[in-house]
This record gives sequence, C-alpha cells and structure tokens, in this order.
Amino acid sequence: MTTKLLIFGITGDLSRRKLIPALEQITVTGNFDDLEVIGVSRREVDEKLLIRDERLAARTRVITMDVANPSEYERLKTEINMTENDQLLIYLSVPPSSSGQIVQLLGRAGINDDRVKLMLEKPFGTDLESAKHMSSQISEYFDDEQVYRIDHYLAKEMAQNIVAFRAHNALFAHVWDNSAIEKIEIKAYESIDIEGRTQFYEQTGALRDIVQGHLMQLLSLVIMDIPGDMHWSQVALHRLGALKSLRPADVTSTVRAQYAGYQDEVENPGSTTETFVSVRLESDAPKWTGVPFYLTTGKALDQKLTEIKVYFKKFHDAQTNCLIFRIQPEEGIEIALNTLKPDYEYEYEETRLSFNYPAGVVLPDAYEQVIVDAIRGHKHIFTSNDEVVRSWEVLQPLVSHWAMRDGCEYMYEKGSSAEQILADADAACKKE
Repeated sequence: MTTKLLIFGITGDLSRRKLIPALEQITVTGNFDDLEVIGVSRREVDEKLLIRDERLAARTRVITMDVANPSEYERLKTEINMTENDQLLIYLSVPPSSSGQIVQLLGRAGINDDRVKLMLEKPFGTDLESAKHMSSQISEYFDDEQVYRIDHYLAKEMAQNIVAFRAHNALFAHVWDNSAIEKIEIKAYESIDIEGRTQFYEQTGALRDIVQGHLMQLLSLVIMDIPGDMHWSQVALHRLGALKSLRPADVTSTVRAQYAGYQDEVENPGSTTETFVSVRLESDAPKWTGVPFYLTTGKALDQKLTEIKVYFKKFHDAQTNCLIFRIQPEEGIEIALNTLKPDYEYEYEETRLSFNYPAGVVLPDAYEQVIVDAIRGHKHIFTSNDEVVRSWEVLQPLVSHWAMRDGCEYMYEKGSSAEQILADADAACKKE
C-alpha cells in the first residue's frame, strides 16, 4: 500500500520545526519507502530549500493553490492521483480558523472516501459550543474513525509508559485508588513567555492551550481503568471513561493569573487572558472519591518541566510518599525512598529509585510517532471526538465564568515559581 501524505501549510512554522524533521527521521529508517509527501502552499516554493534531506526531498512535491477557492480542489484531486491501493493522510498544519473550511471543501470535492485519514492539530474548539460545531462540520464528510486528532503529549514515550507501568507492575496495580493515594498533581511549566505569539495567545490562554488538551489527557491516563486483558486499541475508550467520571470544574477551586508585562507584549491594556492556571478536579468514580487532582500550567515561570506526581497516604510524617512520572525535559520515573545512611548513627536519608532510558537510546519524537501511527491506523495516541467534548464539558464552567470577568484575579512577576503564585493566591483569598 502506498501512503500519500498531504500537508496543508507545509511552509508554516509547525511544518518546518516539527513535521519535516519528523519525516526526515522516518525516511532514515528505510521502513516507509512507499511514503509520498505532497505539500500545499499559497506561494511557489523550492522543495530543495524547504527540505534539506535529499531522500525526503526526492519523494516530496509542493503544489500551489488557493485553499479558499472551491474550484482548486478538483485540481488537487487530480494532483493526488489516488489509486485503489493507496491511502491518503491529510495533515492540516493551518490555523484553526482555516481548518473547518478546508475540511468542507475537501468533502465537497470527494476527497473523503474510506482511503482517507484526516489529521487535525489542536485546539479543537475554544469552548464547548465551538467544539461541538467543529465536530458537526467534520462529521458531515468524515467518519470519526477517519479523524486523527493530535495531542502530541499523548505521543510522548513516557505518557504511553504510564499505561504500561500501571498495567504490568503488580506492586502499583494493587494500590492505584483512593485507599492508598492522597492526591495527584500534573504540572506543565514553561520558563519562556509567549515569544511573540500574541494573536494566538490572546485567543487561547493557558486553559485552552495546555489544560483542556494536554493535562486532561494525562490525567485520564493516570486514573482510567485498566482491565487485565486490555489491548492498546481500547485505551481511548478507557480515557473517555475517566473523563466522564470527572465533575465539572469549580471556579472557587481554581487559580487564574497573568504575568506582569503581558498586556504590553500583546498591546492590549486590560487583557484578561491568563498565562497561569491551576485547576482542582474531582471524580465521582468510587475508586477515586475524595482524591483531588491538581492540573497546573504557566508561562514565564522559574523552570521548564512537565511531570505527574502521585502522592500516597502516609502512616506517619517520616515516610516518603511520592511517585513521579517525568514527561519532559528528561523522561523517566522516580520513586522517593527513605533509606538508612551508611554510617554508625542509624539515621535516614531520602534517596531516589529511578528509571531512565539508557544512555544512547534516542526516543522517537512525538511527531514521528504521530505520523507513523496514523500510517498504520493505530488510534490510541489520538483524541476522540467524545473525549474533546467531555473535556470541554468539565472545563466550561471556568470559561463561562471568566468571560464575565474584567481581568485576571492575580498578577505575577516573570521567573516566579508556581508554588509562590499559588501561595500568594491562597493568602489573598484568606484576607478576603
């Protein structure tokens, strides 16, 4: 079977930074010699300047078209030249405002039969209503089985290792519920600010950019049920079950803040867009009743990291109780342990039992995994429509409440720690 990968926006930032390097690595493996890349650009482009790898450049061609012109899609169909044994992957590396129109024009031109897979980048809507509208637009021409919604956090090796760790280690499978777990924290901190992406960030904010997709998906991997006979193809279904168990977010248990100087950067005095948010969620599932889940993300913080911390209940204060899944920058798993110091005093010290990938092991980039799994039809690292809608249902109370606010509740200086922001917010609440 020949795979044709059609990339709308091949000259864009995402394509240059992520897709083309991923395709170059895939080409190096020699396992996908039947892959053909077709780029779509609004202007003429020299493939050799766009793609430095000669092997990938040799199997890539770029066509120029006006993606808003319906008549252009008949020419596109001819250019693709699908045969009965081909499959077509359509990757929309374009602004969300353009995706809906392109999907409809593809469908009207008949580029949507069962040989076609549609790959979509987040965000999947900006609130519950827009997510449902986007879903209805897509479902008019594409079945959900054809749609591959990309959350590159799900494609990270350590994110998938959460499932393997839980499913295949009896020690933790027996204590993965509220009888043993006190709380769960999921963090995605960035030391950079918005880096000039003013228009995107003003329309998005921290909740839409990180929490609604990335952190909600990581949470679902941590708390979903894992039957003993579960196959990878069932992972998305169990993630959905976890999301359905979550209660709607409580505004009074959420901290929303903006870093000082943001409004000047976006040239919008009075902007209410949050650059930091921490959400407390709870589940109605009997096994998770009483366990709080904290999802926290922010820009311009004192460090860059993405990790999941699982805190186990202590029997006394001298015990350690933390298990850490490190998603980035260094993927791995850590368990804090108290051990006896190697001396004569019978004193304890905290040490770390760690799993790290061996030196020299190069993990597949998330976008490599995304493309390869789409080619092979593996959907467990992609987000289903039902997951998107349910995630928005959980967070919609925050979106609705914030829409009526005059500004963010708290401000913080660049380089602040998340812990300090949360402590300052807690202190401010107590004063009130």
